[in-house]
Amino acid sequence: GIFSVIISTFYIIILSVVFAAPIGIAASVYLTEYAKEGPVLSIIRFGTEALAGIPSIIYGLFGYSFFVVFLGLKYSILSGALTLTFMILPTIIRTSEEAIKAVPKSYREGSLALGATKLQTIRKIVIPSAMPGILTGLILGIGRVVGESAAVLYTAGSSLGVPDSIFRPGRTLSVHLFTLASEGLSMENTYATAVVLMALILIINFTANTLISKIFITRRR
Repeated sequence: GIFSVIISTFYIIILSVVFAAPIGIAASVYLTEYAKEGPVLSIIRFGTEALAGIPSIIYGLFGYSFFVVFLGLKYSILSGALTLTFMILPTIIRTSEEAIKAVPKSYREGSLALGATKLQTIRKIVIPSAMPGILTGLILGIGRVVGESAAVLYTAGSSLGVPDSIFRPGRTLSVHLFTLASEGLSMENTYATAVVLMALILIINFTANTLISKIFITRRR
């Protein structure tokens, strides 16, 4: 069956989000709340947008050269997750940045007028208010992680066994689907894997949308 494939997929999703979310949110806070408009900020934003347009195969080759070979992590769940972290960071940063910009200035001014520091205002007012938009960026990132195959194949490997640690190789659903379709030996299993992959994406999106809706309702109350 594909039990081991599903487990490997969840491992990579969780690790990628754990690595990318704090970095992406911190970067977006810096760009919107601390960085001053100028050449440096323009270069940072240009670099972020350029990273979003790089083909996934380039990320795969980079992950293989740096994480698998140079750092000696070999084919592993960790190597795949770190590579995918670089892939989804631009999406999370840009989406979170726009969500933070959308928070009214009156929220910040009111918090500062009550004696809160800038850091307290960001942590307790700005980020909670921008959380629906930040979660949207995370959902988009998770969708790319689930559907990615080239970068994972070069870094996490294609082992069918259940990984007993993040330092072991694994095969995600997208890589499994690619392998079955390439071999052409069992189209029934190929279509079944595609259905499971689509169902997983739908479940993730439905759960995330429900969570975002609850946050909106809580904020309005």
